[in-house]
Order: sequence, then structure tokens, then C-alpha cells
Amino acid sequence: MNAPGITGNLPIIRAHYADILCQLAEELGVERRRLLADSGIRPALLGHPDNFITLDQFTNLCRAAVARTGDAALGLAFGLRLKFTTHGSLAQAAISCDTLAEALQVLIKYFRTRFVYMELTFIEEGNEAVLQLDPGHDVEDLYRFNVDVVMASLMDVNQLLFGDRLISTGWCKVNYAPPSDLEPYRRLFGDQIEFSAGANQLRFDRRLLSLPMSLSNPVTRRFAEAQCEEEMRSIEAATTMAARVTRILESVRDSRLPGLETVAEQLSLSTRTLRRQLASEGVRFQDLQDELRHRRALELLRRRELTIDEVADAVGYSDPSNFGRAFRKWEGMSPSTWRNHRFDQ
Repeated sequence: MNAPGITGNLPIIRAHYADILCQLAEELGVERRRLLADSGIRPALLGHPDNFITLDQFTNLCRAAVARTGDAALGLAFGLRLKFTTHGSLAQAAISCDTLAEALQVLIKYFRTRFVYMELTFIEEGNEAVLQLDPGHDVEDLYRFNVDVVMASLMDVNQLLFGDRLISTGWCKVNYAPPSDLEPYRRLFGDQIEFSAGANQLRFDRRLLSLPMSLSNPVTRRFAEAQCEEEMRSIEAATTMAARVTRILESVRDSRLPGLETVAEQLSLSTRTLRRQLASEGVRFQDLQDELRHRRALELLRRRELTIDEVADAVGYSDPSNFGRAFRKWEGMSPSTWRNHRFDQ
């Protein structure tokens, strides 16, 4: 479950997440010692909330839990166990904000302190507010599990703070095929869930962004955000420069991606230093921009309502023919051929 730019042997996953997953699996008849043996985790590590395990250990634990329980919807159950108090300073900072909009900004900013292997972004489309989740690209076997964990956890916190107001105005979209057993999803989302949707999103009426947070407290927020900042610095220290640049590029949902000077300024570096550090990792800034355009193009092409020209414009190509040439370089076929092949499967 390696995050881009972070090696799997770094201890950056809080151990109590693993402990909660073990508790859930035990209730389903799986012995804890077997799970820990499968994942290479010492039992003593799970005894204190300030301990950490590695990404590889957590990945192996998740795989073992899904396999040994035989529960394909285990991610939903795990996500519902992750109450807002589980997330410590991140949850405290978010719920201490004045409005839902501010809370989402905090959640997006520090999301990686809890789920370092996934990206969460926020956009507004027309009358809708959209939270979009992008799991790591190297964990296909845990794709559904990871999406379910975050979606269920977000829904549980939403229910606690706002009741049915958010989900009653929107729906959940997930980018995997409908499971054979829909009952766990119906219990959580009702009929407001769409499978094979081309993206993983929670969508709701953007007017609700102004909802006040009942636990708003500026002093608590300030202290909690300071702790989140410290945790982010620890993660950044373990992250490659290419990954840091990519995250800045991903944070901009506009079709025009920020240039080298803008990114360097956000990193408090000169453009020369940024180029040199990327070169030392064997990467060029232009390559990172192209990789993001590629990923976004694939994401948007899965949305049938968009024309090829609209996809081209959304990823920064004013001339569709230039987009076509770039896409053939990425995928070895035209955008329309790729889309037709995708939906014919």
C-alpha cells in the first residue's frame, strides 16, 4: 500500500488503526495472533496509541484480515469502527472549525497524516460540493477495501455531526463494480450509491458548506492544527521531492496546472534548487505535470457524459488534436478508442 514517494518500511501508520482492525477480525472469528504473524507486527506494538507500524505491515494486515474473514465488505465495517476520536488531532482540528467548509479544508490539508497512501481532494461542481478519494495505484487487490474504509468513516462522522442532511441531498460514487451482496451498502447509503462511477466521491448540496459546526472552538483548533503540522513535517521528511511536487499539482483542480516557479515558491525553494532535487531523483518537472494530466484524462474519460473535447480542455489542452497526440503516447491508442474499449468490457 505504498504511497507515492514513500517507502513501505517507514513506521508512519498509527498502531491503533491496526488494533481496531484486529478487534473487528477477532469478532468475526479470526485469531489475532494469526493476523499479526501474517503481517509481521509484534503484539506489543499495538498496546499504545502513540506507536507506529510500517506501511508494508499495515498493507499485509489488511490483506490478511480480508482473506481470513472472507468478508468482501470488511472495509465498510472497519471504516465504521474508526470514530472521529480515532483520528486524534485531525478530527479535533476539523470539528473545532466554524463551518463545514472550513472543516473540509482542514480535513483535506492533513488527511495524509492518517491515510498517507491515499489522496483526498475537494471541488465544487455547479450546485454540488464534491469530496474525491484517490487510493494508491499499486494496491489493486485492496482498492475496494481502501475506498470503503474512508467512505464509511466519513459517513459515520457526517451522521454524528449533521444527521441525514448531507447524504439526503447527494450520493456516494465508487469506482468499482457492484458487489454481489449490496445489503451492507444499502444500510449505509440507502439507494444513494452508484457503482462503476469512474471516480470515488461523496457529493452533496454545496449550500450546506455554510453549516455551523456545533463543537466550534478556535483555541482547540489552533492547538490541534499545530499538532497536525508537526505530523505532516514528519511525513514530508520521509517523502521524495517528486511526491511533494505531485501533491501540490494535484491540489489544483483547474485545467491550468501551476508552473515550476509557483511550485518552487510553495516549497520555499528556488527554481534551480527544485530542478536539481528532482534531477537527483531522476525526474523532470514536465514529466510530473504530464503524469497528472494522464491520470486526470483517464478519470474524466470514464465519465460518459463528457465529450472528448471537454476532457481535453479539462486537462489543459485547448487544441483537442494535441490532446489526442499526447494520449496516444500515454496509452498507445486514441481517447475515443480507449473509452470504447473500457465500456465494452
